[in-house]
Formats: sequence, C-alpha cells, structure tokens
Amino acid sequence: MSEPLLKVENLKQYFPISRSYTVKAVNGVSFNIYPGETYGLVGESGSGKTTIGRSIIRLYNPTGGKVTFNGRDISGKMDNATRDMLRKDMQMIFQDPMASLNPRKKVADIIGEGLDIHKRYASRQDRADQISEMLKKVGLSPEHAARYPHQFSGGQRQRVGIARALIMQPKLVIADECISALDVSIQAQVVNLMKDIQEETGCAYLFIAHDLSMVKYISDRIGVLHLGYLVEAGTKEEIFSNPIHPYTKSLLSAIPHPNPEVEKRRQSIAYDYATSGIDYAKGTEHSVGGAHTVLATDAEFDAWTRPSIQQEKLRGT
Repeated sequence: MSEPLLKVENLKQYFPISRSYTVKAVNGVSFNIYPGETYGLVGESGSGKTTIGRSIIRLYNPTGGKVTFNGRDISGKMDNATRDMLRKDMQMIFQDPMASLNPRKKVADIIGEGLDIHKRYASRQDRADQISEMLKKVGLSPEHAARYPHQFSGGQRQRVGIARALIMQPKLVIADECISALDVSIQAQVVNLMKDIQEETGCAYLFIAHDLSMVKYISDRIGVLHLGYLVEAGTKEEIFSNPIHPYTKSLLSAIPHPNPEVEKRRQSIAYDYATSGIDYAKGTEHSVGGAHTVLATDAEFDAWTRPSIQQEKLRGT
C-alpha cells in the first residue's frame, strides 16, 4: 500500500467556553487517507465530524495531535511554502450551498477565486476557459458563469461549490455534509458526479455525513465517530457486515429498508452512552481483523466479540 496522503494522529480540538468549562469536541482521533480513496466519517449531530474537517484544513488550530498532509506537518505553525501547498492541494465543500457562496459575486468569480489568488492561468481567456470547462464537468452550462448564486436551485448551488473546490485540482477534498441540504434525487446526482470526477482526477475524499446508505455507496473505508471519539473503523464491508461497537450497531439498525415487509420487522437497537457503562476515555484500539478496529477496554472487546450462545449451539450441531 502507498504512503498515506493524509495522516491524522491523536487529533484533539477543544473549545474553552469559560474558565471552568471546556468543550472537548474531538478527543484523540487517528486515521489515514490514501491517494484516490474515499474515507467516510459518520456519526450523529454533535459528534465532532465537521470539527475534524475544519481542523484538518486549518480553519481551526488543533489543540493537540499531529496532522501530516502530502508528507508535511500541517498541524503546527506552517512556513509559507507549506501553507501554499495546503491551500492548493486541499479543498473543502461546505454543508450549506447558499451560506458558503458570496451573494455579491458572480459564479465565474466564485469559481475563479482560487485561480486568481494562486495565479493559475496564463491569460484572461485561459481563466474563462478553465471556468467554462469546470462548469461543464459539474453539469452546469458555461452561460451560468454570469449569474449570481440566488439565481440557482439548491442542487445547482452545491455544484458551484464542488466546481470551486475542484478547479484547483486538489489531492484531497473534504466534503462536509455536502448532500444533506439537497433533495434525495439530487443527492444521487451529486454523489455520482463526485465519483466520476474522482475516477477522472484521482483525488481523495474525506466524506463527512450522517446518511449511512450514502456513505456505504461512496466510501472505501469508514470511521464511526461518537462524542469526539473514533469508536470503530474499517472497510465498508467490515463495518456493515460485522459491526462490533454497540453504538455502530445502533446506527446501522436505524437505517430504513426499502422493502416494506422487511421494514415492518426492522427493530432499532437503542444505545445510551450515559447508562451503557462504557467509558471511551479508558478504551484502546483493538484489531478485529483486516482494517477493522474498535475502541474498547480488554473486557469490553472480549464481551463484544465472544460468539453468542445461539451461535455456539449451531456450531455444536
């Protein structure tokens, strides 16, 4: 396997609210993203997904830990060359397609802003050609370049956000809940568009979402986040076919089934951290096999992976 494009080691992000109270939004999270792959980060609202994305791209200064991107440490104070590399090679698609676009700028200037800052065009015509080509790539018309964001639908605005990120030809794109504000039919279009562009350009994605079905569709590997801790990680097959952590089981049991007969029989598994007796701070990373890991104490890991009595009976027969 090649060297990781992004290496996150023990990332911590704390927000002091007052002298006596600090919100620990991210608490010692570690994962790698390899070139050309999609890493899905899932969890309920408030689990720290967006905070991780913003800390990696340095919209927040990390409280602790180390982030290595493209072979360079980007978690501490960066020199000018490292900062330029980060701004060119890592881009973000934001959650709200209206709030993330400047309403006073035309689409051409929104998409071309990165080109202007980093001087990535030979002439004004070259700039216009690059913008037109990118608009076509995301399913919009070159004529849309002269319009303002309020003249587009939600799905079209999100495509503008994708175009703005991809015109810099980044190596890593952080997609922060980029489909949650869209209609279901548009979600499929946007995700398929992202997959097509990934095949064409070879970029990697950090795909942040709480829609598990969509994460399963687009991701190669998945990390499950809860209360700022990465409680389980592995390939999508490992996570969906053999969930180990009670929180992961609870998340997967909540996915609606398209077959009404199966949906009638589906039973959600309740999980309450406060009454579960689990303390994430005491857990360590345990390997289940392959790329599959789970955060647990030794006793919890034994209990969660021990075959059930029913399975043992079946083996005996």
